[in-house]
Amino acid sequence: MADNNKNIIMFPFMAQGHIIPFLALSLQLEQKGYNITFINTPLNIANLRRVLPPTSTVRLLEVPFNSSDHGLPPNCENTDSLPPYRIYDLLVASTSLKPAFRNILAGMVSAGAPPLCVVADFFFGWSAAVTHEFGIFHVIFSGSGGFGLACYFSSWINLPHKNSVSGEFTLPDFPEAGKMQVTQLTPSLVVATGDDPWSKFQKQNLPAWQNSDGFLFNTIEELDKVGLSYFRRKFGLPVWAIGPINLSAHGGAQTGKNSRTETETCLQFLNSKPPSSVLYISFGSQNTITANQMMQLAKALDTSKKNFIWVVRPPLGCDINTEFRAEEWLPENFKKQIEEENRGLIVEKWAPQVEILSHESVGAFMSHCGWNSVLESLSRGVPLLGWPMAAEQFYNSKMMVEIAGVCVEVARGVDFEVRSEDLRVTIEEVMSENGKGKEMRKKALEIKKMIEEATRSEEGFKGSSVEAMDEFLQAPLLMKNTTTIHR
Repeated sequence: MADNNKNIIMFPFMAQGHIIPFLALSLQLEQKGYNITFINTPLNIANLRRVLPPTSTVRLLEVPFNSSDHGLPPNCENTDSLPPYRIYDLLVASTSLKPAFRNILAGMVSAGAPPLCVVADFFFGWSAAVTHEFGIFHVIFSGSGGFGLACYFSSWINLPHKNSVSGEFTLPDFPEAGKMQVTQLTPSLVVATGDDPWSKFQKQNLPAWQNSDGFLFNTIEELDKVGLSYFRRKFGLPVWAIGPINLSAHGGAQTGKNSRTETETCLQFLNSKPPSSVLYISFGSQNTITANQMMQLAKALDTSKKNFIWVVRPPLGCDINTEFRAEEWLPENFKKQIEEENRGLIVEKWAPQVEILSHESVGAFMSHCGWNSVLESLSRGVPLLGWPMAAEQFYNSKMMVEIAGVCVEVARGVDFEVRSEDLRVTIEEVMSENGKGKEMRKKALEIKKMIEEATRSEEGFKGSSVEAMDEFLQAPLLMKNTTTIHR
């Protein structure tokens, strides 16, 4: 029989931005000798089978799910395959996984092999009560940082922007976050009244976090003190900062879009450039900008004369899977000219982000400020130009600007009017060897060292993230030995 104290269940929401951190955490725990069962819907499990390292022993377990039963298009089991306005429908549909999840736990318990712990998504608040029916330890894992999730939680719980006339407001239970603006809220939150569908879902989900036994965050204590302190104060539960957790460091699983040719092309370009002279631009796997914004950014890059690698996708309103038409969406002869001058590289859809950010030629990263991208950038001492677009990215950008001092925000979402001249000025400012650019790179390098310290483990020394991971793994055992499960 398997060692019951080594079995851990992972249960993320059906979105790449959630599944990837859960997979990375699974591979890290597997390296520590734990037996991982990764639960998700059939199509997501099929995708994971293709990318899991061949040596991995992570057990992939399907829960039944048919999107058509929930009014969704056929074979839609991931936010990747849905337009933004349908994501709410997938969230609601995900609550139907409850009976199957309960059956999985019941089967493990009756077989005499109950798991040590369930690690569940923050969209699955209901999973805590189900887990505790079997006396099993439960934690919520957030692939995003403490500050971003704190702003998200507080905004939905309090809806403080509804009382704002100026468009500016503060979070009543999180004043440390500083002044917030309505433009930093997602569309669903802007129109939330407390009685709308999104609010009704959040009223069910968010308070249920209190039923958990603790929180895991893909962040580091020293960087994210403000956000982590909110959760400790609000919930009175253990909060463990165990990041950064990333796929490249744990087994090298790919996300299915790897291309040796693209990697070689990018590295060849970077090798030809001086240190800190290249701007890397990518807005993540699910975001794109409007045709006009794309044109303005291209003009800014042209006039700045800075070296760059730009990961492009068709602009908003176009089929994101179609071929990128440079002659239509970029200035005339732009692509041809920058390639002839060896000044820029236009890469379609996917680029080897970690390899690019790790290269000494990269001086800054224009990013949507998804938390994985933020951590990958800071882990390599690269400052940011923030262009948040969705979810908690607006809060991440705010944190990087106001708390960390390693970011300048250049735009906000797809409704933001960007002008090439403004972008050019900011690009030159951040990429400069003096002034603000120099200061931001210095701070980014300080955070890189902070991350290295947090993840360092050697004889006689454990960094804060290593220590937090040890404490988390001991907590279920301590709770079993000393007290009844928190309910």
